[in-house]
Parts: sequence; structure tokens; C-alpha cells
Amino acid sequence: MKSTSVQIAAALLLIFAVAAGFLAGCGNPTANQQKEGEQLSGNISISGAFALYPLTVKWAEEFQKVYPGVRIDISAGGAGKGMADALSGMIDLGMFSRGISQAEADKGAWWIAVTKDAVLPTMNAQNPHLQLIKEKGFSRETFVDVFLTQKIKTWGDALGDPGIKVPINVYTRSDACGAAQMWGEYLGKDQESLQGIGVFGDPGIASAVKGDAASLGFNNVIYAYDVTSRKKYDGLEVLPVDVNGNGKIDPEENFYDTLDEIMAAIRDGKYPSPPARDLYFVSLGKPQKPVIVAFLKWILSDGQKFVNEAGYVELSAEKIAGELEKLK
Repeated sequence: MKSTSVQIAAALLLIFAVAAGFLAGCGNPTANQQKEGEQLSGNISISGAFALYPLTVKWAEEFQKVYPGVRIDISAGGAGKGMADALSGMIDLGMFSRGISQAEADKGAWWIAVTKDAVLPTMNAQNPHLQLIKEKGFSRETFVDVFLTQKIKTWGDALGDPGIKVPINVYTRSDACGAAQMWGEYLGKDQESLQGIGVFGDPGIASAVKGDAASLGFNNVIYAYDVTSRKKYDGLEVLPVDVNGNGKIDPEENFYDTLDEIMAAIRDGKYPSPPARDLYFVSLGKPQKPVIVAFLKWILSDGQKFVNEAGYVELSAEKIAGELEKLK
């Protein structure tokens, strides 16, 4: 009888141990993720748009925490480089910051939207007429006459004050990029039509504008605002857009003080599009490597929680669902 009791007790202990192990495996998603993370491995190479570079770096860091067997190499160089590198097969994914053309699609470009931001007109914070500029803003027509026709050459011309003789020193991008293309499209043309002093890269044009009190240029949001303070970078100001063209910045057009305000304006459609736009990853055909597919799926799911803190605008749930369909 005693022997039978011992056998029963041992059997029960074995059952409990098996059950506990089963429940731990089923009820602990972290353990499952770690196991999956150990299995997923490989390299991903990415190049392209300055606009998407900071967020891509953040995504790569967080993804590699979950999947330590994955290595992701990233370099910025402009949207044009990202597309060229992707179509040539030099890299797996190109960071891209404008709409994909039919010619690029005909060459095999495949794309997926991952976030949204905008191009902003930027100026020097030490401009002697800053307060008046912030009160009146520039209409789209004024920007056209500054960046395209060059009918407007001084800040006085732009503000309707002939007594102001300070010239507008216009800066544009020298590299093929989404920011300049979207700014050109906002003005009814393209990057090649923009006039001004050519500067390479988003950091370069931001630096040039900060170094010239009479400057006017344009930057992607992330290069105008500090993601930590959520304020504009020292030395930089955003020139308000007079969206309704009534010669002043109305309260509903005044959303430039903080990063969160301009992000909300982009999300809600208060800031014009273009120059607001989606940002993309592009590749030569639909990605087939499991590690790339996993990375893109993660970006459109868990990765979206890093978008806002990094200074970008999250895609809508409907948009995300549509982009995930592209990966099936």
C-alpha cells in the first residue's frame, strides 16, 4: 500500500512538472520571442534618404534587441542614392522620401510606406525681421516667387514693406533628394526647377541656414526640431506657411512652436501635402529574404511605437493594414 502511494505521488509530481513547463511555454510570449529571436539571423543593408535615416537607425537598434542574430547596416546619402542602390541590387532596402515614379516602377521598384513627415521652410532665428515674418508668413505664391521665378529677392518684397532691403539668401539641395522634390512639387514644379545655393544633405542645408541671418531654405521635420527637447534647434526657425493666403498667420495655421504641434498638424492634414508625404522603403522586387520580411512586418507592428518619440507621424491603422498586405 505504501509503495502504491509513493508511485501515485511520483506520477502526480511528473504531471505537475510537465503541465508547468507547458504553461510556461504557452503563457510567456517573451520566452517565445527570445527563442524566435535566436533563430532569426542574417544581414540587411540599407541606404538612402536623410529624411528616414534617424528613424531607421532607431528601428534597427530596437529590432536587433529582439533579434540579436540580425545585423543591419545603414547609410544616408539622399533618396536618389537609395533608389539607385536598391535598383542595382547593391543594398536590400532603400530609404525613400517621395512618390515612386512610373519609370522607377518599370525598372522593378517595389515599395512600402512606413511613416510620414513633411518638408518645412526654414530660416535663421536671428533674422532682424523675424517677428513680422512669423506674423505674416509666406503664401505658396510668395514661395514660388522666391524659389522659382525669383521675382522676390528681398525680405521687404516678400513682406510688402519696401523699406526692408535685406536680401533673401536662398538655399536648396545639391543632391537628388525627396525633400527638394516634394518642396518643388508643392510649388508646382520639381527639384530641378528650384533656384538657390546648392547644399548637400539635410544636415548641410540646416547648417547653412543657421550660419546666415538672411537665409531661407527647407528641411525635413527631424532636422528642424530636437526630438529630446521637442523644440526647434538653436539658430533655426520655421517660416510659417500662410495656407489660406490671407496675408497673416491665423491661429489655426500657427502650429510650429513644438515638434508635437507640427506632427499633429501633419497628421490632421492642416499642413499641406505636398510637402507633407509618406516615407518608404524600396527594393528591387518584393523582398524574399525572411529576415527582411520579418523586419518590415515588425516596423509596421511593434516598430510603430517608436515613431512618435523619434519625431515622425504614425501611419493610420487602415494604411498599415494595406501595407502589410503587400508582404503576403
